[in-house]
Formats: sequence, structure tokens, C-alpha cells
Amino acid sequence: MSIGKDTIATLIPHAGAMCLLDEVTRWDDLSVSALSRTHRDEGSPLRVEGGVSTWCAIEYAVQAMAVHGALVGAVEGKPRSGYLVSLRNVECFASRMDDLEGDLAIEARQLMGDADRVMYAFSLRVGDREVLKGNATVILDPEGAK
Repeated sequence: MSIGKDTIATLIPHAGAMCLLDEVTRWDDLSVSALSRTHRDEGSPLRVEGGVSTWCAIEYAVQAMAVHGALVGAVEGKPRSGYLVSLRNVECFASRMDDLEGDLAIEARQLMGDADRVMYAFSLRVGDREVLKGNATVILDPEGAK
């Protein structure tokens, strides 16, 4: 069952143009798959000096992590803010994303998690081309929904 942008926006704390995911295509207890076309959007809030750096793909991964937590009920009082506290083993395979044709496919797999923090492995691709991969840890805001 696919989930569209309007529903995604109700599940994560990111709003307006900063809600970067267009569709969640699959999820289970430990992983999520999503698609986005916003990396090519001329009005992207991530666009600087005419382009979107591939390092911005980390934000796409973190949003996939957030929507996964909401979908599996791991985050109470959603949408809940979090703080990215660690990135590990990040590898970048392109300098820009805005010039990549095709949808950006985001995959995130939970490695560990509890009510206070989560760690995921993530990878992003456009077609068969890997764009970025790594691991991210997020500390969840103890104050709940923002």
C-alpha cells in the first residue's frame, strides 16, 4: 500500500517544501522505502547556487526514518522532532542531485531503537546509480510532538 505526500506530511514534523518525500512505497517493522522527485525541483529549499548537493540526501534519509517510526508506531505523540546526532560510514557517489534524471529512491533499515533514540542504515539511488549511503542516529525529542 502506497502512502502519498499529504499523508506523509501528517506523520513527520517537516512541513511545506521541507517535506521532501513524495511517496512511501513499502514498509515493515524494520524498514521503509520511499520516492522523491523534489531533488530536481527549481524551488527546492535545499537548492544553493543553482544546485542541490548530494550531501542533502541525508535529509531525505532522515525523513524516511521519521516516517518509518510513525508508521510502525515506534514514536508516540507523532509527529515528533528529533536531533541528528551521528552519521557513520557515509559515502557520497555524486556531487549533485538536481541533475540526476529519475526518481530518488530512499531505503532505510532500522538497526536499533527505543523510545529515546533510533539508528538506521540508509541508501539512496536514482535508477541503478547509488547516490549516497551510510548510518544515522537520531535522538528523539522528549517533549513529544512539535
